[in-house]
Amino acid sequence: MGAITTTNTDQPRIYVACLAAYNQGRLHGEWIDAAQEPWALYDAVRTMLDTSPIAGAEEWAIHDYEGFGSLRIGEHTGFDRISELAAFIAEHGEIGAALLDYYSGSLDEARDALADRYLGPHASLADYVQEVTEQTTTIPHALRYYIDYAAMARDAELSGDLFTLTTAFDVVHVFAGC
Repeated sequence: MGAITTTNTDQPRIYVACLAAYNQGRLHGEWIDAAQEPWALYDAVRTMLDTSPIAGAEEWAIHDYEGFGSLRIGEHTGFDRISELAAFIAEHGEIGAALLDYYSGSLDEARDALADRYLGPHASLADYVQEVTEQTTTIPHALRYYIDYAAMARDAELSGDLFTLTTAFDVVHVFAGC
């Protein structure tokens, strides 16, 4: 009987189970690195089915997954889709997963945002607004202490000029709005 072993990983992977074994009350499956070409995922599933305790096993389902952030992977999500999502997350890490979540799984929108609108990581949106303001505007010394960068940041976010994704307690990724 195959045992499910879990390890905490940030890399996207799927647990694929043999349904013939599952239907007979036995666990047989394998964790598979999802950041591979679709054909490699299929080959890994075929290898797992070939080693099933049930002769001639052909049916499988994805019973678990990890490393995809808050995206949902269904039992029969296609290998093309899994491969694309996993490759993007493997390449871009937490920010890639956060972008996919923000754009409801749209790879095209996530790629565009990262390529065209990413303004970098900052401690806060207010820090970013202060940095840009001070680099682009001459502020008289007497007025420096009266500028409310938090309010400016809030206004930029509410207007859609900027949006942020938080990946850690003190890391905010800033993007230009559409």
